[in-house]
Amino acid sequence: MADVDTPRGEVPALADLPAEVRDDVARARAEVAALHAELPRWGLVVWTAGNVSARVAVEGGEDLMVIKPSGVSYDELAPELMVVTDLWGRALSEPDASRVLSPSSDTAAHAYVYRHMPDVGGVVHTHSTYAVAWAARGEAVPCALTMMADEFGGEIPVGPFAIIGDDSIGRGIVETLRDHRSPAVLMQNHGPFTIGKDARAAVKAAVMCEEVARTVHVSRQLGEPVPVPDDAVTRLYERYQGVYGQN
Repeated sequence: MADVDTPRGEVPALADLPAEVRDDVARARAEVAALHAELPRWGLVVWTAGNVSARVAVEGGEDLMVIKPSGVSYDELAPELMVVTDLWGRALSEPDASRVLSPSSDTAAHAYVYRHMPDVGGVVHTHSTYAVAWAARGEAVPCALTMMADEFGGEIPVGPFAIIGDDSIGRGIVETLRDHRSPAVLMQNHGPFTIGKDARAAVKAAVMCEEVARTVHVSRQLGEPVPVPDDAVTRLYERYQGVYGQN
């Protein structure tokens, strides 16, 4: 089995990729730029915090990732400013070298998730207030709502404390979610990370994570929430994931 934590070869130049891959990158850049607008719209971020990324699958080659640039205002984000990296967080060179920005400071975490969870197509990180409050306590959000059973298949778990700068956060995300139905994890003292089959699904999970974290917190002010029975959680989850919505 290949070592997924050792970079493979040189970073390709964007211009040297096959035309169909460049087209996929362009589409991913447009989607990721647009999805970033959902984070402030739902009150999940402040200032330049938070990020969305998407995997770009490359048939017969190494997958790529598109992610928000570091420290750029949400009002300024545009498709051409999204950074394209390999799955070790190394930025691809652009035809216009002046356009290459530094990727998000969470790039290593996103990249680690993509390398170790091949079914994940999108990753989101926010600092949404109620989810971060649970993370600050190091406490999972208990499954006390049918909405939680539907979306998360149980509680929203807590991941270990990890400091940004290397793949420690990514390792904690993967270790927590690998055998869990939840697409969200609350990294202790940090905040929520969500995953999905694509970037849009990961953004939806981030929105839902904050909503249920807020609701269960409010419920606790009135008394101890009543948990959804385990067998009902499974039935609700399987129905929502397999039947709900349009085919």
